[in-house]
Amino acid sequence: MRISFEINAEFRDGQGKGASRRLRHAGRVPAILYGGKRDARALSLSQQKLLTLIEDERFYSSIINVKVGDQLQAAIVKDVQMHPARNAIVHVDLQRVVESEKIRIRLPIHFKGEAASPGVKTEGGVVSHRIADVEVICLPKDLPQFLELDLSAMHLNESKFLSDIPLPEGVTIGELVHGKDVAVVSIHSPRAEEPEPTAEVAAEGAVAAAPVAAPDAKKEEGKKEEVKKEAAPAKKEGGGKK
Repeated sequence: MRISFEINAEFRDGQGKGASRRLRHAGRVPAILYGGKRDARALSLSQQKLLTLIEDERFYSSIINVKVGDQLQAAIVKDVQMHPARNAIVHVDLQRVVESEKIRIRLPIHFKGEAASPGVKTEGGVVSHRIADVEVICLPKDLPQFLELDLSAMHLNESKFLSDIPLPEGVTIGELVHGKDVAVVSIHSPRAEEPEPTAEVAAEGAVAAAPVAAPDAKKEEGKKEEVKKEAAPAKKEGGGKK
C-alpha cells in the first residue's frame, strides 16, 4: 500500500460549535476519522500544514498516514470544507483504509496529446473538458495517482467517454458500474463571432427606434391650442375720444 503523505493529528474530546471555534482560533482544524469497522474518532489537525497539503491534487487521491502520538492510521480524504469568505479550512473528513477492503476515491483525469490531435492541429477545433475527475473503486494496493486519457487521435466533432479511459488492473469506475457512460472530453468548432453591424444596418435601426407621436397625443395638443384662443381677451375696436 503506497503512502504519499503523513499528517500529525491530536485526539479531541470537546464537541459542538463552541469547541470547534476555540480550536480554529488556536490554529487547529476539527476533523473526524471513521470507517474500518471501528468507532469514529474526533481529531484536530494543523491549519497551516493542511493549507499547504491541499494545494497538491495528490492529497485528495492518495492514501495518507494520520499520526497521533506513536500511532499510525492509513486513511483517505473524503471531504475538505473551506470557509466561504477566507482561505481557511473549516472541517476535514477522513476515512480509515484497510488493506483488504475496497475504497471509493476520486482521481484526477490527465489529458495528453491535445495539441497534436488532428481535430486541433489541422481541423481548427477546440478541446472541451467535460469532467476533470472521476470516482474509482479498488483495493488500496491497486490505487493509481491519476487516470490518463490520450487525445492525440481525436478529430473534429468527436468525443471520448468514461469507457475510453484505460484502467489499471483491479480499478473500476463507479459510474460505469451503474451504467452511466458520460462524455469526458470533446473537440468542436469554435463559436462563430457575430458580425458587427454595418453603417446601413445601424441607420435603419436608428430610424426604427425614433419615437413617433401617437394620434391621441396630436389631438390633445390641438385641443389645448383651441382653449388658449378662446381664453385670450378680445381687442377693442378702434376709435379715439370724441
